[in-house]
Amino acid sequence: MQVEELIGGGLSAQQIFGWAGQAALIGWLVLIFLPRRIKLIFAIPQYLIPVGLGIVYSGLALSRYFAIEGGYSSLEQVKLLFQDDFMLLAGWIHYLAFDLFIGAWIAKQADQLGISRLLQAPILVATFMFGPVGLVIFFCIKAGFFSLPRVEIKEVQHA
Repeated sequence: MQVEELIGGGLSAQQIFGWAGQAALIGWLVLIFLPRRIKLIFAIPQYLIPVGLGIVYSGLALSRYFAIEGGYSSLEQVKLLFQDDFMLLAGWIHYLAFDLFIGAWIAKQADQLGISRLLQAPILVATFMFGPVGLVIFFCIKAGFFSLPRVEIKEVQHA
């Protein structure tokens, strides 16, 4: 069975690539700009989009992996595996899903540590663009290698 038949109706790798990228971008925009205290909104980048991308990844990877040459035991094998557009796409969707999930985890941890959203934004952008770079920056901040200014918000007492 061809991947196009499996996903229903002849979608091209390029179409799936576009939709996956748009879904991930929406997740990142929600994560960075919308309120996280509303659990339903935060669930979009934290679970909904990563799970949706994970389902697409699973369909692509499992339908092609055993039907083509290549594997994961050497760089040459990976190169062979990713010569197939749908396996290359599966690899890309893997990155999109995991980076967004890790971004949501970073955001939640940063909120618990009291790191302001303004300071979180560059960390999340780094995670979006370069995955592990953002994670390393966050861990360095969490470990105290970089000191961040504390922004205290005083409550206004009503008369």
